[in-house]
Amino acid sequence: MASKEEAGNLEWRINVDNGATQRLVPKSGSSIRIFLWLKGLVMKVILERLSKFMRKTWKIGADDPAKVVHCLKVGLALSLVSIFYYMRPLYDGVGGNAMWAIMTVVVVFESNVGATFSKCVNRVVATILAGSLGIAVHWVATQSGKAEIFVIGCSVFLFAFAATYSRFVPSFKARFDYGAVIFILTFSLVSVGGYRVDKLVDMAQERVSTIAIGTSICITITVFFCPIWAGTQLHRLVQRNFIKLADSLDGCVEEYFKKKDVSENEDEETNMKLQGFKCVLNSKGTEESMANLARWEPAHGSFNFRHPWQQYVKIGAAMRRCAYCLENLSICINYETEVPDQVKKHFGEACVKLSSASSKILRELAEMINNTRKSSKMDFLVFDMNSAVQELQETLKTVPVKTNKPEEEVPNNKEDRTMSMSLHEVLPVATLVSLLIENAARIQTTVEAVDELANLADFKQDTKKKTGDNKAKQPPQMMSRATYIVGALAGSAVVAYICDKVISDDKIFGGNTGSTPGTITNKAWGVATEERLQAWPRTAGPPVVMNPISRQNFIVKSRPE
Repeated sequence: MASKEEAGNLEWRINVDNGATQRLVPKSGSSIRIFLWLKGLVMKVILERLSKFMRKTWKIGADDPAKVVHCLKVGLALSLVSIFYYMRPLYDGVGGNAMWAIMTVVVVFESNVGATFSKCVNRVVATILAGSLGIAVHWVATQSGKAEIFVIGCSVFLFAFAATYSRFVPSFKARFDYGAVIFILTFSLVSVGGYRVDKLVDMAQERVSTIAIGTSICITITVFFCPIWAGTQLHRLVQRNFIKLADSLDGCVEEYFKKKDVSENEDEETNMKLQGFKCVLNSKGTEESMANLARWEPAHGSFNFRHPWQQYVKIGAAMRRCAYCLENLSICINYETEVPDQVKKHFGEACVKLSSASSKILRELAEMINNTRKSSKMDFLVFDMNSAVQELQETLKTVPVKTNKPEEEVPNNKEDRTMSMSLHEVLPVATLVSLLIENAARIQTTVEAVDELANLADFKQDTKKKTGDNKAKQPPQMMSRATYIVGALAGSAVVAYICDKVISDDKIFGGNTGSTPGTITNKAWGVATEERLQAWPRTAGPPVVMNPISRQNFIVKSRPE
């Protein structure tokens, strides 16, 4: 017998009578083929699916560790409440109803503090109320003699009807839906079960005590062991939505006015930014649910007990109005009508400027909510956005009506190189411009909603850090931002108002009667300015004047007394 190894496999051969060798091939029976098939099935199907499931499970825990923490807290709560069932003294103390405490933990324990508080309070209050009414109905039924069954049946019908109907009231359903279900269950058990039970009061008392034990354990663990607050989650959700809106706004405008030679990496990054507004549109249910749950939570962190959580819902609604504009902007990007490059170049700078100013406001709002402080530069950012809107409106009034013809259509003479543009070519970019202006107005509404939240929640004023020697003499108290802005506008109004009278007024310009004004002194300028302010009638309303430098209209809202 000889052995030979070919191509990494061991091959067996035997010698025959004529001196030659013959390969020895093992016979494969049906049992061996079935074994190999089962082995391949186990390795390729079961083990692969099991490993894929384990990888997915690990990824869920790695992406959101709060879910793992919640599972650990549930296991800890059940372990603690099971002591009342295992230990004889505790078991006898609760009257053998320790299983109700375990059921309470399983039912009311939720992932965040607000949801756990909501279910615990609903369960305890509904159990006490239903138990008291059940005992009262049982006493009335026993006093009625032969009509006992009729009294119990009518009471169950009336209370079940009222509790079930209350679940259809939106305001009641949002906060007390679980309590209504527990009320129906407990009242039915007490009133109907009391017909066959002698010690009804003792049974109700043991039921309430076991529920109190279970809810106490749930509240203690969910608050003191790695608490997950619904209010904090809502606060971070609103902040992230502001950033996503800003990224989507910048991405839409960049995508529309981008150059043709953009790399693929930049294109993929822009497409990812464009999808941010969809998260804002889909967050309505989450925001309302978290706001309702946050109202049950005690004071924690920078949030007081009566923190205006419903104001976050209003802010979310204002953000969704902005997101609807961004959704339409994303549709404008996919228009099949090709806009001439001349038109894009005409509107490009103004549109990019407005989108940049709007996104800066959204990011400042996100920073304002994150730090729970009032912004010190929000007024200036809003002013820049309004200035960009005015500039874009002026650009819209000067749309080019002619464009260059394609090179293949240009004749030899150079006199006919232009052609008139149709409305169909200008309409897409005009739609984009109108959406940007509308989005700016809706952002201003969002700013007002966030300012209202800052006032209701008593956000602290954002102050700049002071550097240098603290003992150095500090300047006197500075004017507020509003006073500074109004004063600047009033100063511009006075300058424009006096310039309008440059030629006609001789007192101001030192008696010069010619068409060219004379030189004015500082003292004379100050006197003339004061006279113009005093001469303006108070009943005429705020004066509308034009700044001679920027050629923009301003309204003087106040003036010095």
